[in-house]
Amino acid sequence: MDYVFLTFVVAGFLAVVLLLEGGYLVWNSRRGAEARRIQRRLQTLSAGGDLSHQSEILKRRLLGDTPAVERLLLRIPRVHQFDKLLLQSGLPLTVAKFLGLTATAAFAGLVLWLLLPLPGVTGPVCVAGAASLPLIYVLHARRKRLGAIEQQLPDALELMARALRAGHAFLSAMQMVGTEGPEPIAQEFRIASDEVNYGVPMPDALLNLASRVPVMDLRFFVIAVGIQRETGGNLAELLDKIGALIRARFKLLGTIRVLSAEGRISAWILTLLPFVLGGLIT
Repeated sequence: MDYVFLTFVVAGFLAVVLLLEGGYLVWNSRRGAEARRIQRRLQTLSAGGDLSHQSEILKRRLLGDTPAVERLLLRIPRVHQFDKLLLQSGLPLTVAKFLGLTATAAFAGLVLWLLLPLPGVTGPVCVAGAASLPLIYVLHARRKRLGAIEQQLPDALELMARALRAGHAFLSAMQMVGTEGPEPIAQEFRIASDEVNYGVPMPDALLNLASRVPVMDLRFFVIAVGIQRETGGNLAELLDKIGALIRARFKLLGTIRVLSAEGRISAWILTLLPFVLGGLIT
């Protein structure tokens, strides 16, 4: 009898351990770090550009986690353009998650309006203002990320130029920026080099890079590299000149910003002064 009881105890223990192990493996395959990394890579590639030979396969993972939500979101006009906006912000959001956050913020605004003694006409204003907070945050994150990429671009071009002078190929130079460069520009160059490794032609991968990152200086880099690949020339020297030109433009913009600081501060004061005085008088 003792042996039967011991057998049941051991079998129950093994069953619990195997159940926990199976649950962990299922969770790790769907929500683990590697699964999330692959999901982000697939989403970024799907919104990267005109990859006609694989876009249909990749875009199935683009909008939502469930087929029903995805079919519903696909009916929204320009939904893929909005998804590209989310990807440019660098935030781990899909369109479905963003809409869920927007609905939650709108509900919170409605609850806040109901709890506070506010006039009835301010209800739609509270709901609309709260619902717009996720969009404002996404736009701010996008502007900050694109600005960081624009600031990091000259260093990335100089790194590629040094790699080319050392004898590396252009793809190896891009991979070097992706591994040794700072974020977020390293992520974009990693994606471009991965696209080439997946079989996408180099011109298409560069065009996808310019599509994902709507920065004018980066588009100049893509156009210059495309022309150089057709006509020939010293690519390392070309990258150095583009980097020096971008740095000179940053210096000029900084000088203009300093010289116009007094005028801009005066404009803000004169614009806000009537409203402040009106509030104080009231």
